[in-house]
Amino acid sequence: MKEPIPIAALNQYAYCPHRCWRMFCAGEFVENHYTIEGTDLHQRVHTVGENQREETWQIRAIWLKSEQYGLIGKSDLIEEVDGSLYPVEYKRGEKGEWDNDAMQVVAQALCLEEMTGKTITKGYVYYAQTHQRQEIEITAELRNEAIAMITEISQMMATGKMPPAIYGNRCKGCSLFKQCVPMAKEKVGKYKEGC
Repeated sequence: MKEPIPIAALNQYAYCPHRCWRMFCAGEFVENHYTIEGTDLHQRVHTVGENQREETWQIRAIWLKSEQYGLIGKSDLIEEVDGSLYPVEYKRGEKGEWDNDAMQVVAQALCLEEMTGKTITKGYVYYAQTHQRQEIEITAELRNEAIAMITEISQMMATGKMPPAIYGNRCKGCSLFKQCVPMAKEKVGKYKEGC
């Protein structure tokens, strides 16, 4: 039986496949101020409990699982309004330039659908720095992208094959930058290509 894929791996893979490999295949993780802030936020959010806020029922820190897609992970918050369920993922900062957070929400929705038999049409990412929620409409296109990514991650985890490190703007602030050293690898690759 294959090891289940952590839901968070979709976020990491969408951000950088090489980072995902380092975290989930090589077991590398290095703290920086961004990851520490994120850990602190999730420790507060992951206090198990449920409550009712006006018309919204909320439950925090429950485990989600999908046998069909081989996913597992803990939700930050699941809300129910008028019989519809919505995953809410908490992030420490503000919305960035990339949509990798949406992949994590879609993965949670896939798990919720399998667990409850209900169709999940949207979810949210809550950005703590701005105190704003971004709605993620779970379209057929986004679902297909997540399912394709699950297949890619599953193959990466099964083979252990390391995706290339590609230097770009996403490297700024990455806690694994020093382990990855993508600029050096990129220069070495260009040098070898020129031989």
